[in-house]
Amino acid sequence: MSDGSAVRKETIAPVIEVAGHNARPEVAARLLGEALRQARKERSLPLRDVAPVIRGSVSKLSRLERGESPPKDRDVHDLMAFYQLSGERAHEIEGLLQQAKDNAWWQQYGDVTPNWLKRLIGLESGATRIYCYENHVVPGLLQTPDYTRALIANGLPGASREEVERRVRLRLERQRVVRGSHRPDIIVMLDEGILLRPVGGPAVMSRQLTHLIELSHQEGINIRIVPFECSASVAPSYPITHLTFGDGGPSELVYVELIDSAMYLSRGAEIEQYRQVLLNLLSESARMKESRARLEQARDRYADQAGTAV
Repeated sequence: MSDGSAVRKETIAPVIEVAGHNARPEVAARLLGEALRQARKERSLPLRDVAPVIRGSVSKLSRLERGESPPKDRDVHDLMAFYQLSGERAHEIEGLLQQAKDNAWWQQYGDVTPNWLKRLIGLESGATRIYCYENHVVPGLLQTPDYTRALIANGLPGASREEVERRVRLRLERQRVVRGSHRPDIIVMLDEGILLRPVGGPAVMSRQLTHLIELSHQEGINIRIVPFECSASVAPSYPITHLTFGDGGPSELVYVELIDSAMYLSRGAEIEQYRQVLLNLLSESARMKESRARLEQARDRYADQAGTAV
């Protein structure tokens, strides 16, 4: 272990810059984790040597450094003491800790939001780019209320009407990311099967596809269709989301959704593997103009079935 008495004066410019502007809780958590990671790296300490300080595993410490789990006062204070941080640096980290603990808007929906999804919602709002592939349903960020309602009602047949509506409101609130004036660049690849799966019936699907068409005309939103004939060799059997950040914390992360859980991957080799999968999907997807035409064809078909005008 490094000699704590030889601690040099450290600087954490990215942390100071953002912390002074009241960073959002999810951004503050990422910057806090990065500051703690820097302190550990400066002392050439591996994760396994520091994890016992917070009475946890290497995985727990790694999640804290990546900003993927809510920081606890005791853990952060114990790490600051262990690293013998300077007064100025400790003050900045303490500020980030308090900002990270502030309740984000989605905390009010904690009763209908699993922990693994809470992480994603927080990360989305701090991303500069969201790059994803979906194989079964329209991504949550792009869903209409009726489409969301149909999915929830089908997936939770025993849920009360109130619970269903709370989940719908949560998803609509989550879409602040798309509606905001400083939204991230969004690249979405949809398996063609999504267009053929009549969630909620023809009328609901017609409105959902109209919504996607309208979004595809907005600057910074790129919606692409992966045709059946091209997807067999490149499409995974699960959704993938790649998030890029510019807030001074770790620069990117991959989210892989499973049946009732999710994986968050941040190691370089893991990210590169999934990045290549997404690039292969993008190269096989229909171009923007053709993708929009496929959306319009599917929308018109559902509108005819529903007997509604487009």
